[in-house]
Amino acid sequence: MVVGVLGLIGGAEWSQGCTFDGYLLERSKSHEVTLLPTAAAYERPELVVEHATKWFSALGAKVTPVMVITRQDARDPGFAQTLSDASFIYIAGGSPLHLVSVLRHSQCYDAMVSAFQRGAVLAGSSAGAMVLGDPMVDPRGGGLMLGLGLVSNLAVMPHYSASSQDMRHRAHNLAEPSVVIAGIDERTALIRKPDGSWMTMGAGSVHLVSAAAEIEVSSLARRIRLSI
Repeated sequence: MVVGVLGLIGGAEWSQGCTFDGYLLERSKSHEVTLLPTAAAYERPELVVEHATKWFSALGAKVTPVMVITRQDARDPGFAQTLSDASFIYIAGGSPLHLVSVLRHSQCYDAMVSAFQRGAVLAGSSAGAMVLGDPMVDPRGGGLMLGLGLVSNLAVMPHYSASSQDMRHRAHNLAEPSVVIAGIDERTALIRKPDGSWMTMGAGSVHLVSAAAEIEVSSLARRIRLSI
């Protein structure tokens, strides 16, 4: 199966230190970023579009927003077709609970997976990264819940250095031994390459913990599988 590059970003997207955006753009072989501002539905998503447009224009790319805000939008065949045809899909941050509820079992999510399966770059920041794993860290306190499950046995905890010790402790304690908690700092990306290997890029660090023990990024290829 041919898949693209997957980027899981710890938040504070499109700011100084996000060096991985240039890498992701290059790997997409495109000058267009298809942006999904769904998670910011209640936080003026148009401002997310403006921010992304300014950032990527400096990298020589244009941003095409797909304004999936509601469950009805996520079923829209036109939006789904745009996502299916995309070479670089970026899921912005915001509310992970809203994002997962809108995208679950939707045509738009299926379209994103289809694009990724044919080689498109798929990136998610903060909420966008959280929902792609399964389990998913519950932002209300660090419990675990059902994510979209593009990658299984991986729970993403963004803004890791800024998150509370209680939330970290709860997530670590509730995870099954097979689950890897990926604590990703802001302006930092955990990236899966098409060959299945993983690497980190950006201004901060990625903290990987499984069964209360730290693990190396190099071991992720053996532990984490795509669920497609």
